[in-house]
Amino acid sequence: MNEPARPAIRSYVLRQGRTTAAQARAHRDLLPVYGIPLQPDLIDLERAFGRAAPKVLEIGFGMGETTASIAAAHPGIDYLCVEVHTPGVGSLLKRIDALGLRNVRVIQHDAVEVLERMIPPASLDGVHIFSPDPWPKKRHHKRRLIQAAFVALLASRMKAGAYLHVATDWEHYALQILATLTEAPAFANTADGFAPRPATRPETKFERRGVELGHRVWDVVFRKR
Repeated sequence: MNEPARPAIRSYVLRQGRTTAAQARAHRDLLPVYGIPLQPDLIDLERAFGRAAPKVLEIGFGMGETTASIAAAHPGIDYLCVEVHTPGVGSLLKRIDALGLRNVRVIQHDAVEVLERMIPPASLDGVHIFSPDPWPKKRHHKRRLIQAAFVALLASRMKAGAYLHVATDWEHYALQILATLTEAPAFANTADGFAPRPATRPETKFERRGVELGHRVWDVVFRKR
């Protein structure tokens, strides 16, 4: 007799955050324009963006402030952004529309399923994972996104030479991320340990306040072999 399949461990929870009227309106009106629905088949990234250009995947963009800033500063690069929370999706869609960004597309779904189902092998030029949920309690560490199996999946979707940039303000998680990627045969560190903050990652207001209080953000930048 076959054992019932165990439910997958999620690296996120759908918190009941408040969605403003403007975010809800943007979600309703703009997701059909800039969004890509979940589908069981691989997507044609060049068709999705209407051009051939480097493709960068961003996982978990929060309220989209950093995403919009990066996309506006690098119009020659296309950004595929994945997030599960409606307020954040609505917020980024508002920014896309206000700034007239043509190089951003949004998928509102679990990043693991998106990678498994939709992202073609060896198609990504870069991956951004900024401030992933640290799940600080020890019993919840199994929910952390950066684990060996996820890193292997990610590597399979990246081109040779593509970069992976992870940033977190939780030291314990930063150390785990660094160790996990160091042990991953598909990746090589671009620095001797943690990397200096790349100029391509804008410093947010939240980060500046944290630095003023003596807090730190750790950047980890690896390349696909």
